[in-house]
Amino acid sequence: MNDLAFIRYQLKGVDALKFLQGQVTVHVERVPSDVPCYTAICDLKGRIQFGLWLKQYDPEHFEIVVTQNQSEEFAKHIKKYGAFSKMTLSDPSTVYPKFNAENTVFVEQATDLTAWQLHAIELGQAFIEQSTAHEFQPQELRLHQRAGIHYDKGCYLGQEIVARLWFKAKPKHWLHLVEGQGAVPNMGEKLSSDVQIVNSAAYGEGFKALVVAKPESITALGLHIVDLPDALNGDVARPKT
Repeated sequence: MNDLAFIRYQLKGVDALKFLQGQVTVHVERVPSDVPCYTAICDLKGRIQFGLWLKQYDPEHFEIVVTQNQSEEFAKHIKKYGAFSKMTLSDPSTVYPKFNAENTVFVEQATDLTAWQLHAIELGQAFIEQSTAHEFQPQELRLHQRAGIHYDKGCYLGQEIVARLWFKAKPKHWLHLVEGQGAVPNMGEKLSSDVQIVNSAAYGEGFKALVVAKPESITALGLHIVDLPDALNGDVARPKT
């Protein structure tokens, strides 16, 4: 997508870690300092409102990257819920994604967004932007298989619904990598009632895409399912004990 862009914020203050712990799906104390962790802020229905890359410098300093078309709403959300927390959100700055091995990192110099997006799709690194906000649950995007959600942390927005799906059920739809022919579908586009595009990019004479879908509905549309990396290729359900 030619209009794809990313915005970086710095969140600083003595309450930064505590505040984020009540917002995002990941256990914030486990967020690494070397590479950004992709995680989410959910709405009260347990669906992802904001997808974000979170990096911890120390418990009082976090770096957050969101898509540009979510950045203004994201800043309003942080200021609303963090109004009484001792922390500050910096002014936004534009950054660009690239790969360091198989990890997405962000730099200030322009990069090849088209190449990054295609490779992210091939690695199953789904990301949320404005057209896909409030559409998917974290488990449907295999976020738990990317260490972007922890089920042993305290409460956060939408936590009850997210936890209920994990412990008592299994998603009916979940993330797959597909190849197709023809025009590249838009992010958020529903190809059928059981197949919805998360991210998509041109590939050869067709496209590659990450979709949330029922497997049998994918092949019915003439799309080819491609294996994701091993860490994302397993069952999305909670392992039986």
